[in-house]
Amino acid sequence: MDTSKKVFHIHGIDAEKRGVLSRRLSRHQMIGFFEKRLPTMISIEACGASHH
Repeated sequence: MDTSKKVFHIHGIDAEKRGVLSRRLSRHQMIGFFEKRLPTMISIEACGASHH
């Protein structure tokens, strides 16, 4: 998951590491998106410019 102040970019892969999901969600949309999903591992991108 790539985070910013207003938009989240969600990318998913399957067991074979093939891309299966690519979405751009607002903060409001993100909550609804994850409420409908089974528990899973989530990774968040971090970079040197991150200060959150």
